Amino acid sequence: MLRHIPLKELHQSKPMKWLETVYHFSFANYYNSNNLRFGNLCVLNDDLISGHFGFNTHPHKDMEIVSYMVSGALTHKDSLGNEGVIRRGEVQYMSAGHGIQHSEINHGDDTLRLLQIWILPDAEDLEPDYGEHKFLWDERKNKLLHLVSSKKGDAPVKLNQDVNLYATELDKGRKLNFPISENRQCYIVQIEGASKINGIQTKERDAIEAVEENLIIEAVDKSHLLFIEMAKG
Repeated sequence: MLRHIPLKELHQSKPMKWLETVYHFSFANYYNSNNLRFGNLCVLNDDLISGHFGFNTHPHKDMEIVSYMVSGALTHKDSLGNEGVIRRGEVQYMSAGHGIQHSEINHGDDTLRLLQIWILPDAEDLEPDYGEHKFLWDERKNKLLHLVSSKKGDAPVKLNQDVNLYATELDKGRKLNFPISENRQCYIVQIEGASKINGIQTKERDAIEAVEENLIIEAVDKSHLLFIEMAKG
């Protein structure tokens, strides 16, 4: 089963003068009882943050949070004493566990873009944790780059949930297969460019829901995609 979700059907908002966002699921001032989550994926925000602005210190609890940078640089600070900066194609993750506070700021002059991804953990009241990984851009050129897995998986970033995140950048005309096995599902974001996914045309910032169906992705233009694969449910 495939469901194409074009950008025009996603909720677009400007909740603050420095923030423009696309909400893939209910969040903040957007609530839709028919669009609460996809399996254990409960938040996916495609954010544009103006230079010298960002999210000041605020709390989180019982959530696995992944930030995937599309452009610019994001600075993180948290109550555990961690501090770091991620840039295009890099990943920052935070297991909020029983409680953590953090800030995320764009200290640059230009607007940055990132995908903020929240995944329900497999248990509550875990120990908070933070990390980041500086993936090289070429690691995803015309192939799948495994960004995130469960603690039992083999990706560099490991979360407290049965979930896998992959990224790719395909040159125009290149194809890639992405199998989705029985009792599994995947949420795909067309981050940049355009593709055909099992014949369905996707454009920048569109999404696809796929359940138990093998995918053939063909790049219509240079195509940057993110795959969030998980148990069906």
